[in-house]
Amino acid sequence: MNRLSVILTLLSGALISGALVVAAFSMGYDSWWVLGGVALIGWLMAWPSALIVARRIKERGPEWSTHTKSGHKRSVYKPDSSNRQSGETDDHT
Repeated sequence: MNRLSVILTLLSGALISGALVVAAFSMGYDSWWVLGGVALIGWLMAWPSALIVARRIKERGPEWSTHTKSGHKRSVYKPDSSNRQSGETDDHT
């Protein structure tokens, strides 16, 4: 599990649960048991769907790949830090 899939888990959980809540309300189900079940289903489906989406993003993006099409290993993409303005650092604290 990587950082991208953690962020996507939150997004996909909200999307799946929200869609199921709308579907349940439109069919006339409005009890707490139904909403609890919908929340549980959304929670259980969020992680696998986030992993699938993160894997697809990384497969399609050339910056994420560590191999070329010919199978040779290449260095991982890193942004060019020589274009920084003076005073900028990598510290994100």
